[in-house]
Amino acid sequence: MDEYKKAGVDINAGEKAVDLIKKTVASTYDSNVVTGLGGFGAEYQIGNLVKNNDHPVLISGTDGVGTKLLLALQVHHHETIGIDLVAMCANDILAQGARPLFFLDYMGLGKLKPENVKTIVSGITNGCKQAHLSLIGGEMAEMPGLYHHGEYDLSGFAVGLANQNHLLGKQNVEKGDVLIGLSSSGIHSNGYSLVRRIISENHLDLNQEIPELHETLGKALLKPTKLYYDTVNPLIEKGCIHAAAHITGGGITENLARIIPDGLSAEINEASWKILPIFKLLKKWGHVSTDEMRKVFNMGLGMILAIPQDQLANAKQLLDQSKDSYYQIGEVAERNGNPVEFEQS
Repeated sequence: MDEYKKAGVDINAGEKAVDLIKKTVASTYDSNVVTGLGGFGAEYQIGNLVKNNDHPVLISGTDGVGTKLLLALQVHHHETIGIDLVAMCANDILAQGARPLFFLDYMGLGKLKPENVKTIVSGITNGCKQAHLSLIGGEMAEMPGLYHHGEYDLSGFAVGLANQNHLLGKQNVEKGDVLIGLSSSGIHSNGYSLVRRIISENHLDLNQEIPELHETLGKALLKPTKLYYDTVNPLIEKGCIHAAAHITGGGITENLARIIPDGLSAEINEASWKILPIFKLLKKWGHVSTDEMRKVFNMGLGMILAIPQDQLANAKQLLDQSKDSYYQIGEVAERNGNPVEFEQS
């Protein structure tokens, strides 16, 4: 084992890391978890969950957090990057109407330090609890040579359950549907390669307090991605939603287009919601066009819902009870141009 350690892989450190995270991982389990850490595969029973589901279908999603990790490394803040990881996957399966079941994570590291792993995994378990996912398994791979000392990468995989006859999606969207935007916490987890270029070219200090943000630039950029299950699921259960778009890579323009059928268009009033200061600053610092901002960033909206007119009052009543701010940002109309059209008023 000493020779393997000399090669850069410390098996004892890996075992210690597992011991440190066992308790916090187990805190995410629900009653359907059969086995968690330790086996070759984790077991999760779904028999009770499909008893009243005549067309059960599993919905899966996998993602990472991109180069947001590099900013976390730069400011030595790893407590919330795991929340981002879970949110990127959980919000995707939620957008198709899935009830969350379980989550798996992958961590590749240049040098495995048990305490650092514990910090990162604590963020993942935090995210899993917010998303109502059981963290039933994962992988830690120490790979010297592939990652530099101190570097790591994260990937996640979420699975949820839905009824095939009640899936959300563009197949349900109709002319007249109202578009409701749910507020984001900030940049979330996309567009960070552009963000980092803007920081570099403008010689910006991540530890500098920015008056418009009322906090340091680093803190604003590392705000964790919002998880929308508690806000959106009540609307799904009441049949208030035709479709949902998780606004990630591709921004509002590309992601909203994914739920708009041929022949229809999402007509968006960009003055109808609060565009967060961080986006205005990035636009100014980077000399980024409005069109490109819309195609890269969420612009203050982390998820957009298509609501049928006859369910709008019910949807708003439920949204008023949630913790998220929301905005009526437009409607679905006949297409005269692009799938997503922006206007200002």
